[in-house]
Amino acid sequence: MSKGLTLTELLALPLMVDVSTAARALGLSRSTAYELARRGEFPCRVLHVGSSYRVPTAELLRVLGIDLRELSPRFPAA
Repeated sequence: MSKGLTLTELLALPLMVDVSTAARALGLSRSTAYELARRGEFPCRVLHVGSSYRVPTAELLRVLGIDLRELSPRFPAA
């Protein structure tokens, strides 16, 4: 299994990531992540876009317990 992502790497992610990237952030293997996505049991919302799966980065960060509002004034409170 590959190494997880650092906070800096997580904050640099685009708005949506593939399931492999989300799996790495969550410490899951790629095959487990795709199986969970297929069964609708991935830890956060997964969008099926064409033939691929995409995970909204904001939801991934939320599952990881990262609150952008606490990290930087660039992310104002809602």
